[in-house]
Amino acid sequence: MTEASAAASVSQSVERIYRAESGRILASLIGLLGDFDVAEEALQDAFTTALERWPADGVPAQPRAWLVGTGRHKGLDRLRRAKRGSEKLAELQRSLPDATADAATTTGEDDSAIPDERLRLVFTCCHPALAPESQVALTLKTVCGLSTEEIARAFLAPVPTVAQRLVRAKTKIRDAGIPYEVPSVDQLPGRFDAVLAVIYLVFNEGYTATSGDELVRRDLCNEAIRLARMVRELLPDRAEATGLLALMLLHHSRRDARETPSGDLVLLEEQDRHQWNQAEIREGLALVRSAVAASEAGPYTIQAGIAAVHAQAPTAAATDWRQIASLYQLLQRLQPSPVVDLNHAVAVAMADGPEAGLRLLDGIESSGTLPRYHLLPAARGELLRRLGRAGEAADAYRAALALVKLEPERRFLEHRLAQVLPSV
Repeated sequence: MTEASAAASVSQSVERIYRAESGRILASLIGLLGDFDVAEEALQDAFTTALERWPADGVPAQPRAWLVGTGRHKGLDRLRRAKRGSEKLAELQRSLPDATADAATTTGEDDSAIPDERLRLVFTCCHPALAPESQVALTLKTVCGLSTEEIARAFLAPVPTVAQRLVRAKTKIRDAGIPYEVPSVDQLPGRFDAVLAVIYLVFNEGYTATSGDELVRRDLCNEAIRLARMVRELLPDRAEATGLLALMLLHHSRRDARETPSGDLVLLEEQDRHQWNQAEIREGLALVRSAVAASEAGPYTIQAGIAAVHAQAPTAAATDWRQIASLYQLLQRLQPSPVVDLNHAVAVAMADGPEAGLRLLDGIESSGTLPRYHLLPAARGELLRRLGRAGEAADAYRAALALVKLEPERRFLEHRLAQVLPSV
């Protein structure tokens, strides 16, 4: 292998490790260094060093442990150069494992109640001393590696607003000395809702990415499901943890049918249902039943119920859209949001016809609650296309194209626009 090909191979390995492990590595570094900003810089330093050294030295047998150890040293160097926190630095140096520590120690794994660094960080970020929006934003940024733009999209908020939330949250954690630790059992309920919200938004970003070339980020979906399983084990009597896990499994069961081999988007009604993962559907349906039986259904359980209706329909035509519309009405009462309103409008259109759906979309649009959400004009375009109002549909698709940032969705909208334009 030539030097250039070896470097290219290592670069691919580093990129793969970054996507799969950066969240856990960052969580370990925050625990070791006690500072979010320094840990983030140390993470980047560690991966940069890997790109420099691994082509000659080879990829280590335990790359995560190597990266955590390297990042730890880089972080301490930054603290020294900054000439700040001398007392904290001395304390850290006394408590840190030495360079010969094994992988389990270096990555922060132990025999505590939750031997998972990423979940520890989720609970740290979801400290009740922080505002709820800051809890979720900070966790999405540090634990999951989402960009500020991706988090803003999840909140339907301006990017500068989210950036300010992140700065305030990090400052509050540092200045208030909020500990990096899993709370005691009696403290868990105060963080439960925020932890579930984080996991849900991580899954959503994986299920339909904010931007880029890939429709699905399976690494994020799998990580969200993994975290949900652990939270459910931690709080087995909380039905909403069960409902959230069910919701994600039922959605994730469709992953292989949601895109073509070339990466193009396939709508739910056009998917080959034989490609749906039946094991995940069976598990998801059993969890829905368990969540509903345990207590009054919460928002995640209701959404899981909607997913269950889709999962049990043998064909798209056999889908019980009236039941889905009713469930969305219930969700509107429990957790009102413009996105829920949009989904309800689409369900009504499927149950009662496009005109009924359009009337609801008109109300959402006039409210101004989804000003830059591409799925609103995209939904309008679909309903207008079904009514044969080609000119209006074309205008709606153009409006959606002006907002969309994910390439598979862009290609889908361009295809729909071409369908309604007059042939030359």
